[in-house]
Amino acid sequence: MPRSVVITGTSSGIGHASALALSARSFTVFAGVRNPADGEALRAASGGDIVPLHLDITDAEAIAAAVTQVEEAVGAAGLAGLVNNAGIGEPWPMELVPLEVFRNHLEVNLTAQLAVTQAFLPLIKRARGRIVNVGSEGGRITMPFLGPITVAKHGLVSVTDALRMELRPWGVQVSIVEPGATQSKAPVKLVDNGRRAVAELFSARGRADYGATFMHVIEMIAAGHERTGSPPEVLADAVVKAMTVPRPRTRYPAGGHAKLLTRLQRVLPDRAMDALFLRMLGLDRVSSASSTTVGV
Repeated sequence: MPRSVVITGTSSGIGHASALALSARSFTVFAGVRNPADGEALRAASGGDIVPLHLDITDAEAIAAAVTQVEEAVGAAGLAGLVNNAGIGEPWPMELVPLEVFRNHLEVNLTAQLAVTQAFLPLIKRARGRIVNVGSEGGRITMPFLGPITVAKHGLVSVTDALRMELRPWGVQVSIVEPGATQSKAPVKLVDNGRRAVAELFSARGRADYGATFMHVIEMIAAGHERTGSPPEVLADAVVKAMTVPRPRTRYPAGGHAKLLTRLQRVLPDRAMDALFLRMLGLDRVSSASSTTVGV
């Protein structure tokens, strides 16, 4: 019987690689994109097998239309899986992050994931299918200035845990993939978003208090992703395993240093983890008093 899966956020990175990997394993992949050109490029890359699915996960009407399109295609067979991958990320000091930006991160990275899941669940339950949430190592650890991103990732871990227990009576397996450093466009976007925030949105006091320290940390994190990050295909392999092995694991830390950091989080006290991150990021060598030297 043909197996069908919906994947959100497939324009690039992990979602793009996962769509190709599952298509290569004979899944019918409905690839969620906001830009039709990205969907056609993915269809071409798969030899015409992947079905582009216009899907803005924050738009209730778009979600409903996507469900209708998928249901018409899969019929009584239902949906073998849903991969929630779409998301956004902007670095900010928690003291300065505009509340509308913070709320938007929660909306896109947490609430919208649940909205998509709720909408597709009748099809998933019909097929005793699976749900794979793509979170982050940031769902279990928090680094300075990434709080707006990782708050939602922590929440996604809890949503995954709740769904896993609640959907057991229907035989629906629920897993979370926790990517570490990944080679993608994300590090460049992280630095660009950070620079824009400092230049355009930080107050004068915010620049004085955080400017240089903030950009130092963001550039260190981005450089670490570029230096030690895993190709998206490594994370796609974790998604494939969660979708295909007879007894999927509940958590798949994968890529970069995800396994190491999540293990350390389980054994080290909070202040020891704080000290480790501050040392890794060189914050013991950067004075916030020097932040006025940032080119803003």
